[in-house]
Amino acid sequence: MGTTAASLQDFEAYLSLERGMSGNTCEAYLTDVCHLLEYLEDKGVEPADVIENDLHNFICTLRDMGIGARSQARILSGIKSYYKFLKLSGVIECNPTDLLESPRLGRHLPEVLSTEEIDMMIEQILDNKEESLRNHAIVETLYGSGLRVSELTDARLSRLSFDDGCLIVEGKGSKQRIVPVSPVALDLIKEYLPQRSRLNIKPDAQDIIFLNRRGGKMSRVMVFYIIRDLAEAAGILKTVSPHTLRHSFATHLLEGGASLRVIQELLGHESLETTEIYVHLDRSKLRKELLTHHPHYRKSNLDNGR
Repeated sequence: MGTTAASLQDFEAYLSLERGMSGNTCEAYLTDVCHLLEYLEDKGVEPADVIENDLHNFICTLRDMGIGARSQARILSGIKSYYKFLKLSGVIECNPTDLLESPRLGRHLPEVLSTEEIDMMIEQILDNKEESLRNHAIVETLYGSGLRVSELTDARLSRLSFDDGCLIVEGKGSKQRIVPVSPVALDLIKEYLPQRSRLNIKPDAQDIIFLNRRGGKMSRVMVFYIIRDLAEAAGILKTVSPHTLRHSFATHLLEGGASLRVIQELLGHESLETTEIYVHLDRSKLRKELLTHHPHYRKSNLDNGR
């Protein structure tokens, strides 16, 4: 798509000079359009040849990846501006976004938390409670790696590499994938392990990372109550569950400019190849993407730089 880079430069000038948008808004619109162009390139579709159905499929892809409805609508706004610009420039005759409506998916998706709300939840974890260290590690692992709750409860010590900062998890259909674990979560897990070792660990839970107070594997319901109670204690009125942290993970990475392909891999979306692909994954690349785009990873980098 040799002409795409030039058209993006012209689009940025159009947003800034003709529409008077701020630098931040221009940057957000360009990022949103780049996500679409990336998707179209995978499909072998030129931007000028797009039809309404292509855009519907793109929005559905965002939805399936766990991107919140509000973020979907914002992305669509940027795409509509882009195609309006292409029509004004004479690149296309018909605007494929004219009849495209903003997604109405809010009632079908969990809420997306802001980074401030997630920090508020973490602040509710009391240091004097026996499970505080474990619960803090759980929140950071869910949000920092985008895990499903079942992947968290089944997370195993033998599949966690502190050196690489990666965890092998088993998702839907017994498909395995490698996910980076944030430095914050790794440190919390390290602190939790001595406490864990003092439990009367059941034989079938010896390799499970997060255990209940009886030394057994935690249930998904138990994790649900931990997350729900933290949200309520923080005064958050949204309906919050462990899956909310997964949706927040995906949305915040997308808003930070992470590649759709990387987010798809990290989430373990259905279209990923089977386990063999992970033998060849570039772990350092995935970790670099998280360090660059995820709020809590960036925060850790800033803290370490002080």
